[in-house]
Amino acid sequence: MSIVINESESIISIHTKNTTYQMKAVHNGLLVHTYYGPHMNGDAGYALSYRDRGFSVNPYDSKFNRTVSSDTLPLEYPCEGSGDFRASAFSVSRANGASGCDLRYEGYEVVKGKYSLKGLPAVYADEEEAETLLVTLRDRDAGIKVVLQYGVLPEIDVITRAVQITNEGNVPVVLNQTASACLDFVSGEWELMHFYGRHANERAAARVEIAEREIVIGTRRGMSSHHENPFIVIAENGADENKGQCVGMCFVYSGGFSANISRDAFGTTRAVMGLQPELFNYPLNPAETFQAPEAAMVYSAEGFAKMSHCFHKMISEHICRGPWKNRRRPVLINNWEATGMTFDGEKILSIARKASELGVEMMVLDDGWFGARDTDNAGLGDWKVNTEKLGCTMGELADKIRAMGMKFGLWIEPEMVNEDSDLYREHPDWALTIPGKEPILGRNQLVLDFSRKEVVDNIFSQISAVLDDCRADYVKMDFNRPIADVYSRTAGTQSRGKILYDYMLGVYSFMERLLERYPDLLLEGCAGGGGRFDAGMLYYCPQIWCSDNTDAIDRIRIQYGTSFCYPCRTMGAHVSAVPNGDTRRRTPINTRAVVAMAGTFGYELDLNLITEEEMEEVPKQIETFKKYWNLLHNGLYYRLTDVIRNRKEAAWMMVAEDQSEALLNIVTLDATGNGPNRFVRCAGLDPEAFYKDEESGNVYAASALMTIGLPMPRIKLPGIPWNPTPGEYESFQIHLIRQ
Repeated sequence: MSIVINESESIISIHTKNTTYQMKAVHNGLLVHTYYGPHMNGDAGYALSYRDRGFSVNPYDSKFNRTVSSDTLPLEYPCEGSGDFRASAFSVSRANGASGCDLRYEGYEVVKGKYSLKGLPAVYADEEEAETLLVTLRDRDAGIKVVLQYGVLPEIDVITRAVQITNEGNVPVVLNQTASACLDFVSGEWELMHFYGRHANERAAARVEIAEREIVIGTRRGMSSHHENPFIVIAENGADENKGQCVGMCFVYSGGFSANISRDAFGTTRAVMGLQPELFNYPLNPAETFQAPEAAMVYSAEGFAKMSHCFHKMISEHICRGPWKNRRRPVLINNWEATGMTFDGEKILSIARKASELGVEMMVLDDGWFGARDTDNAGLGDWKVNTEKLGCTMGELADKIRAMGMKFGLWIEPEMVNEDSDLYREHPDWALTIPGKEPILGRNQLVLDFSRKEVVDNIFSQISAVLDDCRADYVKMDFNRPIADVYSRTAGTQSRGKILYDYMLGVYSFMERLLERYPDLLLEGCAGGGGRFDAGMLYYCPQIWCSDNTDAIDRIRIQYGTSFCYPCRTMGAHVSAVPNGDTRRRTPINTRAVVAMAGTFGYELDLNLITEEEMEEVPKQIETFKKYWNLLHNGLYYRLTDVIRNRKEAAWMMVAEDQSEALLNIVTLDATGNGPNRFVRCAGLDPEAFYKDEESGNVYAASALMTIGLPMPRIKLPGIPWNPTPGEYESFQIHLIRQ
C-alpha cells in the first residue's frame, strides 16, 4: 500500500518507491505537514515546535495554551483568517463580506487508482499504477467543505495534489484564493529555482536564496506565459545535477498562476502554488463545488537529474495521451519563416516538392490561408479557406502534397479575432472587451470569450469544416496575445472573477473535442512560441512549439531550462535559415540539426534556397534522427553543462534506460587559439562497463568518462597537419555503445 494510516496517532503517510510524504492531525484537528523526503517509517511529528511565540495568535479552542498557533505550525492547507499570517492557500468571503476560514481535519478516504478532474487536465494512471487519498477538512461555521486530493504514482516518485471546495451552507460565498498545493519545510537552507523569460527567450533558469521575505512569481496574463513557467524547484543550498535535496512543483494548468515562496521568522520555508488570486473571485452558491487544478510534486535526494527524470516519465506516460505520445513524430517543414503570409498555392507546393525530395515527411501550412488574411491586421475569426490565394480548395492542396508522399498539417489560432473580420462585425460581443472602454490590442487582435459555449461551438464548427475537407494529419494551435480586458458580455454575469478560469475550461473543451473528432490527429500547442508551455497543454498536445526563436545557440539555453520539467519529445524544434531572423547569427546547418534533435525535429525554411552542400546534409540529418529517435525521445536526459553559467560549451546526453547505449551531444559556444584541454564529463552510464564510440572505434571505461570526461573532439581539416580545437558553434554527436 502506498497510503498508510495510523489511526491512533492521526498520521497519514504517503509512500512512493523512494520517498515519503506525511501529515498529521493535532490539537482539535489542525492538519500539519510533518515530512517530505527519503523513504521513512515512523512519526516525523517530533520536529513540530510548540512555544509561546509573541504576537502569534492562538485558536479559540486552545484556550490558555498559547503554545498552539497556526502562525508557527507547518500547515498542510493554510487558510486566510485562521491566525496564520504567512502566505495562505485558501481564502473565502462570506455573505456578509467578512473573510476568514478555520479548516479542521475530519477524515480520509483511500481509493484505488488515480482521481481525475472534470474539464481539467490531470495526471492519469492505470488502476494498479496509482492510489488516491482524499482528506476532508471542514469549517462548520462557514459551511465550507474542502477535500484535499492526493494522487500517488509510487514507481515514478510522483505525488499530485488538487483541491475541491463545496459550499455546504445556505448562502453564497466567494472564493478569493484556491491554491492547489502548499509545502512547509521546518528546517534547512533553501533556494528557489524558477524559469523566467520573455517572448523568444523563454524559461531561463534562475536561482535565488529563500530568505526572510516573500518571493512571488507567476503571471497575470491569462496564460502560463513566456515570462514565468508554472514549474519551480525548492533546492537546498549547494544542490546540483547529481547531489542535494530538491523538490519540484509543476502546475498542470495553462492560465494564470501564482507561486509564493517565503521563509518566516522562525525558520520555516513555505511554498504555495495555484491559481493566480488576482482577478479570481469565484462565486459559489449553496451545494455548488469548485475544482482547483492539479499540482504535481517530486522529491529527489540525488539532485536535479533524478527529479527531472521523474517529471519526464510523468509527462511522457501519464500526461500526454493519444496515438502520438510514444511514436516518432514525422519530420515536418513549416513555411512560416520562409514565406510569412506572402504566398500562394504554387509557392507552398514548391517548398513541399523540394522537402519531399530531401526526405521530409510532412508539410505544414502556417498563418495566412484563411479569410482576408494577408497581414496580421485582419481575418482572424473567419476560418474559411481563401481559395483565390491558394488556387484551389484546402482538400485539393492537401491531396497534391500527399501525392508527393507527405502528410499535411495546418496552423490555427481559434481563440482570437480581428476587428476586421466578418465574425467580429456580426458578433462584437463575443470578444473580451469592456463596455465604454476602448479595448487593449495585441498584435492588432482581440481575444474571443471562450468562457461562452456558443463562441466555442461556432469556432469549432468553422475549423472542423476545414479539417474535414483536408483530413489534416497535424494541427498547430497558436495563441498570440495575453488577455487584458477581463469582461464577459454574458447576460447576468457581473463577476469578472470567474472569467479567466471558465475561459481555460472552454479552451480545454475545444481541444478535447478536436481530439475526439480526429483521434489520429497530431496536435501541437503554441502561444507566440513557448508562451503556454505547460503540463496542462501537454495533456492535449504531445508537443509544444518551444519558442519562436529558432536560433540554435539561443535554443540551447531555452531547451536547457525547459528540460528541468519537460521531456525532449515535447519540445517543438526546427532547423531554420541563417542568418537567423531573431539574432542575425550564423551557425552551421549541422549544429542547427543537433540542437533541433533535442526536440521533435523539423525544418522552418525554404529548402530551395539552401546551398548544395547543405542540401546534401539534410537527408543525412533526417536519417540520423530516425536512427536515434528512440534514444533521443525515450532515453534518460542528462544536462552535462550549465549553459547559463558555462559559456564555453553546451553538452547533453541521452542514455538508454538499460544503459546499453548513449548519445552525447556537444556544441562549442566559444573558440580560442591553442586553448587549454577541455573535457565533457558524461553521466548515467553503467559504471562497471566499457563504451565504444561507434564512429571512431575508441573504447572507454565508463567510470573514466564520468570522472575525467571525454576530451573535446578535434577538427580534421584538409591541408592542415594538426587537428585544431573546434571553432565557434561547431557541434558533435557521439554514439556510445556498451561493450
